[in-house]
Amino acid sequence: MKKTLLAAATLTLTTALAGCDAGGSKANIAVGPAASTTQKVSRMVLGAYGVEEADFNAYQERFGDALDGVQDGNIDISMGIMGLPAGSIESLQAASGDVVMLSLSDEVVDNIEKSSDYRRFIISKDSYKFLDNDVQTIAAFAVLMGNTNTINEEMGYQLAKVMYDQADQITHSQSKFLTLENALNGGDSLKIHPGAKRFYEEKGLTVNMPVAKLGNVTAKHEFILGTGSQGGTYYPLGGEIATTWNNNIPGANFTNVETSASIENLVSIRDGKMDLGMSVHVPARNALEGKAEFAGSPVDNAAFIGQIYPEVVQIVSRAGNNVSSFESIKTK
Repeated sequence: MKKTLLAAATLTLTTALAGCDAGGSKANIAVGPAASTTQKVSRMVLGAYGVEEADFNAYQERFGDALDGVQDGNIDISMGIMGLPAGSIESLQAASGDVVMLSLSDEVVDNIEKSSDYRRFIISKDSYKFLDNDVQTIAAFAVLMGNTNTINEEMGYQLAKVMYDQADQITHSQSKFLTLENALNGGDSLKIHPGAKRFYEEKGLTVNMPVAKLGNVTAKHEFILGTGSQGGTYYPLGGEIATTWNNNIPGANFTNVETSASIENLVSIRDGKMDLGMSVHVPARNALEGKAEFAGSPVDNAAFIGQIYPEVVQIVSRAGNNVSSFESIKTK
């Protein structure tokens, strides 16, 4: 869906981000913590509109803290990457009653897709009660990666089968994305585990990804799943997925452990300390190719098992904020 109708609860970013008051002050934009993925994506979006560092006041807040600033009027725009729906956004709407979710233009999304691994994503209007229409944005995907030295073909098959066929046993809100329709999202730049590939093809999906080569896998029954911090989405969701595997894969035991998420999980798979790990698909690709944080030390034993849920860029403001356009940011 490339054209997005906008109403009172949605605005295009070309008409929504100025933060300019009568006195000509700069917009206050929360771009995410220093060195975070959120900040990298926020600056990528701003840059796509031609907005430079000198054009706005950057607030390096965590998304929850930034929303407090949006609520009290000290921050005009807050940008974050989260699952749908985000409880913090629902809380802001409950407190303020006038949340606006900003939509990216077709041109900007097209350019971002050409220059990054982020992909077009439509936030449907039923994601939040305050939305009257769909919102266009970008997203990465949380994916499950498996260690090709410890996950044999049959186990890879069972992991994918149970995760999708028994998704109704998982109560976490993000489990609604565990569908075959979404299963291969984020995997286009990765190698797929042969067992997972067999499952998807049995279900009628076309799998065009290269197939990972398995190592000399020894039989084992205990498996470690790396997730994320207890305060995030990975840890509780990963715990429920592990429980579902335990209830449906005889003779195997899965333990989810708290980690610092994507990078740590991929490194632990590389070093043989972990059998499975949750990761955003972008660092998973970097790991495979030995880029960015993995320069000089690629992870060549990690294979895609399946998509878990979309990590969606969500950009919010309030209807009463002094915001109008990117162009007006640059002229102040």
